[in-house]
Amino acid sequence: MPAVLTMQPQKQYLFKHKGFYFPPEVITAEYIDSLEDFEIRDSDVFIATYFKSGTVWTQNILSLIYHEGHRNGTENTDLMDRIPWLEYNFRNRDYNSDPSPRLFATHLPYYLVPKGLRSRRAKVIYVSRNPKDVLVSYYHFTSLSSIIETAEDFGDFMEKFLAGEVLASSWIDHVEGWFSHKDDFNILFLTYEEMKKDLRSSVLKICNFLGKRLTEEELQDVVDKATFNKMKMDPRANYENLSSDLIQKGKGHFLRKGTVGDWKNTMTVAQSERFDSVLKERMQKLPIKYCWDINEDLPS
Repeated sequence: MPAVLTMQPQKQYLFKHKGFYFPPEVITAEYIDSLEDFEIRDSDVFIATYFKSGTVWTQNILSLIYHEGHRNGTENTDLMDRIPWLEYNFRNRDYNSDPSPRLFATHLPYYLVPKGLRSRRAKVIYVSRNPKDVLVSYYHFTSLSSIIETAEDFGDFMEKFLAGEVLASSWIDHVEGWFSHKDDFNILFLTYEEMKKDLRSSVLKICNFLGKRLTEEELQDVVDKATFNKMKMDPRANYENLSSDLIQKGKGHFLRKGTVGDWKNTMTVAQSERFDSVLKERMQKLPIKYCWDINEDLPS
């Protein structure tokens, strides 16, 4: 009797809820809906970003500002525990029992964050990055992540990215949404590129926004420890301790290059022109201009 072949169900990597793509492995629509009534404290601080736009870097900067030099038992605490992800509560943490100030990270669009945050309560630091570097970083990250479908072909992945058919959906919708609704939030906008070009000034902007006063020595300590190379060597800051359920071990590093203009090493001229043709018109309407190469001056 011939063997009966059974087809294994294909793994579902994304589900769409309220216009935004999430990974079904680690999140549910019910949990996202519950965040609408998440209790916000005036002292809370949120980092909001699109995927691969400097979130971990900004988490590390905030952690250094609040914890380094003012040790409170967090010396050996991983970054994800110091500044947890609002929508990815991997460890079923009761955030209501956390002492203030609470620090959070999120990739959520403006309309899915807690309503208390949309009433100018607490503070939001929104970091955006030029979308070509976001795309390339995102593409390489797919081979490392256990919850994102591995992208075999860069060209195909670029088309999905441009169509918003990836985890975190459309880059331009995300950035445009936060900018156009800025008056609903107590928010500071930064770019990855300005942080890369002048980290000290960016740390000062963050401190001033948060009302944190650091001595010159403390400020320099934050800047020194928040450099990409220092972060990449620090297991508390580089996400190397994530479980294999989230990261495929031996496939690379969570923190890859951390530079500006790496898209030129991956995208062809035709792909760059195709990218521009899709996003250029809407990007021109953004109140921020992006730097596309590490050797360029920052837009004024």
